[in-house]
Amino acid sequence: METPQEISEYKMRWKSNGFAVPIHSDIDWQCKDWCRKNLKRWEWSMTAYTDVYEHTFLFEKEQHAKEFTKIWSRLH
Repeated sequence: METPQEISEYKMRWKSNGFAVPIHSDIDWQCKDWCRKNLKRWEWSMTAYTDVYEHTFLFEKEQHAKEFTKIWSRLH
């Protein structure tokens, strides 16, 4: 996958079955940084302000969501 269009289309196919992890909005930049370093761009997504002071990260694979949750729990 190379183009933004290809990435977007691919994400749309898995997002409804993705694995959601809510985080506090204060640590979003740290969480995005972890995702950028550890995952491919098409394997994760973030939606801002899904609740008060909360963003939600969505992962294609359950294992990635579990790894992310371990990191997030240390940052929170």
